[in-house]
Amino acid sequence: MATRSLQASKFVSQIGCYTYRSRILLPTSCKCSYETGHKLNRLKSTQTNLNVTQEGTFIENRPPKWKSLTGKHHHPEIDLTFENAKEAYKSKRTSELVRALMVFNLCSINFLVDNQKKILKWARKFLGKRLFVSMMRLTFYGHFVAGEDQDEIKPLVTRIRQFGVKSILDYSAEEDLTSEQAVSAEMEGCLPQGNEVDNPAVKEVDETGTRFRAHEEFGDRRVKVMSARTYFYEGEEQCDKNMQIFLNCIDAVSHATEKSGFAAIKLTALGKPSLLLQMSEVLVTIKHFFKLLQKTQGQIDKGSLRFGLEDFDARLSEIGVQLNDGNKRSWVSVKDISKGFEVDLLDWDNLLEINRSLSKLLVVPNLKTGQFQPLVECITDEEEYQMKGMLRRVNTLAKYAQDKEVRVMIDAEQSYFQPAIRRLTMEMMRKFNKERSVIFNTYQSYTKEAFNDIVVDMDLARREDFYFGAKLVRGAYMEQERERAQTLGYEDPINPNYQATTDMMHSIIEEVMRQIHLRPVGRIAVMIASHNEDTVRYTIEKMKEYGVGPGDRLICFGQLFGMCDQISFPLGQAGYSVYKYVPFGPVEEVLPYLSRRAMENRGVLAKVKKEKRLLSQEISRRIRTGQAFYKPAPSTV
Repeated sequence: MATRSLQASKFVSQIGCYTYRSRILLPTSCKCSYETGHKLNRLKSTQTNLNVTQEGTFIENRPPKWKSLTGKHHHPEIDLTFENAKEAYKSKRTSELVRALMVFNLCSINFLVDNQKKILKWARKFLGKRLFVSMMRLTFYGHFVAGEDQDEIKPLVTRIRQFGVKSILDYSAEEDLTSEQAVSAEMEGCLPQGNEVDNPAVKEVDETGTRFRAHEEFGDRRVKVMSARTYFYEGEEQCDKNMQIFLNCIDAVSHATEKSGFAAIKLTALGKPSLLLQMSEVLVTIKHFFKLLQKTQGQIDKGSLRFGLEDFDARLSEIGVQLNDGNKRSWVSVKDISKGFEVDLLDWDNLLEINRSLSKLLVVPNLKTGQFQPLVECITDEEEYQMKGMLRRVNTLAKYAQDKEVRVMIDAEQSYFQPAIRRLTMEMMRKFNKERSVIFNTYQSYTKEAFNDIVVDMDLARREDFYFGAKLVRGAYMEQERERAQTLGYEDPINPNYQATTDMMHSIIEEVMRQIHLRPVGRIAVMIASHNEDTVRYTIEKMKEYGVGPGDRLICFGQLFGMCDQISFPLGQAGYSVYKYVPFGPVEEVLPYLSRRAMENRGVLAKVKKEKRLLSQEISRRIRTGQAFYKPAPSTV
């Protein structure tokens, strides 16, 4: 079993803790919690860092820069107002601009968006398959989707790469389930067959006992989610098919992008989600248990006391945990090290190897009896097989990506799945990111724990010396998450408002820049996946301040294909690392994806208004200058 050093940090009670591979990890490299760090960052930014004009350009007024990591710190001159239509659409033919303008105008008509499914169904019936497919290629499909398969998408992927923009490929075909079918699949996939055990420790974390349970009224996880695909459990055979689709997607990345891109994967596609729910509940409960353990010794918060073998059992006894002489610390081990301590609360070593019964791993502490007990009374052989199927598929995909030299982006999902997804992703990262970044995790900055989560994970990667890869997003499930928490009566996991989410995202970005300097160059790579121009400008200014150059390829940017070209292409053509999230799949099988894009564009009218204005400007300029039949020429950058 690998040794992991853990040291109580000064702000440990504020930062919290994290159970990774059954350990409780305290982020020693983090100087403060999110709340403390955010206040410091806000103070610095208002006093010494930078000012922003109303037009969005930056006036530099910063303290001395951090030392450049590679000596290649040069940042090109670029219009950070993102108003340069010529640069934004240099990679597109005029016909593509006209199509884009038409699509955005259609997305602004409420009647069409509200009735899109009926209209498409009628058009398919009236036109027939051949004409319907042609119509979609000339409109929504042609604008938002790259093509049907890896051979068809390669010319487009190659073209945008010539203009400085790489690809994250996502096979976006999906079954268009009815709401009733979705609810039925969700309840079947999330409810354990065994009986749940009454446990006070679980209730202390979730008083209502509802957060990590399936509920019919929220069974259709697509409701109020516009920007993310949702998978439902439809049996082990379908999960195997989903795994094969992801394997094909990895092949497509290797073939179409020449290994420069990513493959996007969702873990809920790979197995029965009850495993994710139960694993999440165990992780959150154990985290709470360790917080309770901390409360017995206030000196730790002052940094004047360390746990050790000689006093750990006594501290367990103080909170009522029974240690029988014949089975002393059978569920916990403590190892003294020179700078701190290691706590192993659960035997989750080598989780992906699937070499033991999962029912013995899904246990939580009972604070009344002082014993660890199963989260559910029993797990049937069938459910054990189903749960292990998910772990097997996860392991297969990660190994295949490593062999193909392709990077994999694990998408974030709802907060009641996310502790397990994050844990499994870090397990994959630890196993497969030893020589280079293969696995990337996703952090949603609209969650209250986002800053603490990524700090702890970066600290773990530094301690165990593996490559850390991450994508930072605002989040896709805010409205749904808030309504679920309010209705079911548990604490809202989401930041209170849009500004709080922005503050969280910016604090994470600055912490990432700082942590980059704690490790050898290349060991941390983070994608800022945002359509928000202010966040992109903030990131670039922080790159300058911390000595991170565009050519270092440590910080990259990401936007959806067919959206925000005024950000993606000027940055890519200037030498920054930029990616487009590129969907592909047969026309009739990506209609649910196109439906979400239409609703999303209707919901961000201000941003779409700017894109429509820039498209009109560039079309007019080309007509005036005799470039109506302009053919894109590769950038020299």
